[in-house]
Amino acid sequence: MNNKLNEVNLEDKTEAPEIWKDKNRKLWVLSPALPLVGVGALIIYRLSPKKMRGLAWVGPIAVHIIIPLLDRIIGDDTSNPPEEVIHKLEHDIYYKILVKAFIPMQYIAFFIGAYIYTRKNTPNLDKLGIAVSVGMMNGIAIANAHETGHKGDKINHFFSHLALAPTFYGHFRVEHNYGHHKHVATPLDPASAKMGESFWRFLPRTVFGGVKSAIKIEKQRLARRGKGFWTIHNELLQGWAISASLYSIALAIFGRKVIPYLFLQAIYGFSLLEVVNYIEHYGLLREKRDNKYLRTAPEHSWNSNKVLSNVFLYQLQRHSDHHAHPARSFHTLRHFPETPQLPSGYAEMIMLAYIPVFWFKIMDKKVLKHYNGDLSKVNYLESKYKKIKKKYRDLIK
Repeated sequence: MNNKLNEVNLEDKTEAPEIWKDKNRKLWVLSPALPLVGVGALIIYRLSPKKMRGLAWVGPIAVHIIIPLLDRIIGDDTSNPPEEVIHKLEHDIYYKILVKAFIPMQYIAFFIGAYIYTRKNTPNLDKLGIAVSVGMMNGIAIANAHETGHKGDKINHFFSHLALAPTFYGHFRVEHNYGHHKHVATPLDPASAKMGESFWRFLPRTVFGGVKSAIKIEKQRLARRGKGFWTIHNELLQGWAISASLYSIALAIFGRKVIPYLFLQAIYGFSLLEVVNYIEHYGLLREKRDNKYLRTAPEHSWNSNKVLSNVFLYQLQRHSDHHAHPARSFHTLRHFPETPQLPSGYAEMIMLAYIPVFWFKIMDKKVLKHYNGDLSKVNYLESKYKKIKKKYRDLIK
C-alpha cells in the first residue's frame, strides 16, 4: 500500500450525485439522543422501586453490550458521498444542529447524575454505576468535541471546550489538532499505540504525554505571538477554566460528597477516549525518508464501517479519511476499502483492548499481515522485540 491512497478514486463506489441520499440521515439523531436516554434512565432509576436499580449501569450496558451486539446485527455501511455533493453536505444546518444539541443534554445528565450520587439512600454500588454511566456519556462527548474542535472558528472551539469540560480534558483540542495529527503513527506521538503495548501500559503514557505535548505546543504558539504562558489567550487555560468552573458549581450545589463522582466520571470518560486512540493506530508506522517521516496516508489508521458505532462516534471509525481531511464533517467522511480494516466496530474492539491477551492474539497478526511480515515497518515496543520475534517467527520475514 502506498501514499497514492490519498488520491484514491471513489467514483465507482458512489452513486450519481443527482440521486445520492444520505441513508443514515435520520440515524444521526441517535447521537444527541444518547444523553437524553441517559437522563431518562437516571430519572427512572431515581423514581423506581429497587427492581429497577440496574438502570444505574445503563452506560456500560449500552456501550459494552447493546451497541456491539447491534453492530453485529446491522452490519456495515460502505457507501460514500460523491465529491459533487460534499460542499452541500458540509453546509447542511441539520448536521450542525445535531452536533451542538448533544451538549445541553450532556450537562443535564451530568448534574442529575451528581444529584443522585450524593443522595444518602443511593447504594454505593449504584453510585459507582451512575458515575461510570455519566463518564461513558462524557467520554462519547469527546468525540463530539473532536468534531467541533477541528473547525476553524472560535465558536466551534468554545463548544469543543464545553463538551470536554466534564472530563477536565480541555487540552485534547490543542494536542489532538496540532500534536497527534502531526506525529500520528510515529514513536513521537503519545496517542499512537505500539505493537506489544497493552492498553493498560499505553493509558498512563498517552494521558501524561498528551498533557505534556499540549503545554509545549501552546507555549510555542503563544511565544510566536510574543505572549507568555499565563495569559487569557492561552487555550489550555481557557479549557481548564471552564472545567474548574463546572466543578466549582457542582461543589457549591452538592458539597464535598460530589468529589468522588467528579473524579470517577472524568477518569472513566477520558479513558474511553484513550482506548479509542489505542485502537486507531495500533502498530502502524509511517516510513522515514531522509530522516523525516513521510506524510500521513490512509494506510496509517485502522478503520471500520459498523453502522451504529459510526452513528454514536460521529463516524470516527472512518479514520483514514479524517486524517487525510481533518476539517471534513463527520457525515462526509468516506470509506477506503484499501486501508487497514478492524475485525469489528470500535464498541466491540474496546472490550477486546481491555483484555491484552485477546487483543494481541488478534491484532498483532493483522499488523504483521499489513506489513507483509516486515517487522522493520512496524511501530513496536522495543522492550518486547525479542518476545515478538519469537512469538511470531512464522509470520516475520
